Amino acid sequence: MANFLETIYTVWLRETIRFLKSKSRIVGSGGQPFIWLAIAGVGFSSAFVLSGGVSYLTFMAPGIIGMTLLFSSIFSGVNVIWDRQFGFLKEMLIAPVSRVGIVLGKIAGSATVSLITAVVILVVEVIFNILPFSDLSVIGLMEAVAFMLLIPCAFVSIGLIIASTVDNVEGFQVIINFLVMPLFFLSGALFPLTNAPEWMKFVSAIDPLRYGVDGMRGALIGVSAYPVYMDLLVVLASAVVLVLIADFAFNRIEGK
Repeated sequence: MANFLETIYTVWLRETIRFLKSKSRIVGSGGQPFIWLAIAGVGFSSAFVLSGGVSYLTFMAPGIIGMTLLFSSIFSGVNVIWDRQFGFLKEMLIAPVSRVGIVLGKIAGSATVSLITAVVILVVEVIFNILPFSDLSVIGLMEAVAFMLLIPCAFVSIGLIIASTVDNVEGFQVIINFLVMPLFFLSGALFPLTNAPEWMKFVSAIDPLRYGVDGMRGALIGVSAYPVYMDLLVVLASAVVLVLIADFAFNRIEGK
């Protein structure tokens, strides 16, 4: 048990330090959300009239946090490909450590990085009154943090699944770019799906990010399509299933 936990901690620490040492990655992951808020938020404000007196920027704020969690977590799977190309992954696989521990460590490390970025964005949104401080509650913030932990666990797992079956960065990026924009736009991060076509509602119903964004929106501003507990259960179930699939896919690398 001690060796298992040590494996998780070691891999988690490596993934976290790798992020903190990459200044370009920090700037990119932190700057992109504010560009979306400044351009899309201001530009779309006149196009959407929301009920309940909620401004469009406030409505969009949890969606931007969800976007950050999605982008930063799903692209982290590329680290597996880099580790494979530089031979580090082979050393980990032949080491007398738990393969499950390696997977959980990578997921925990990337989820921690995503959480840090998301919390920074949340704080900035509160400072600039995009998310009014008076509307926040301790319970709501705790619920939002729970979503910020579970959402990256689900999407880091998707990144690991793809990275475990693709052996080059170019192929990984093509697949991820094909997936990430539909996942983002169908999540309701930028616009409400109430009046969307039925086919779009059906497709968005299988998007885990939709429930994550809806849950954070309910927790932070009290506006959601589903009860927060339901969103939390769906995201939790999605994360568990995807982690199990990621573990299965990662273990198959040994045979390659």
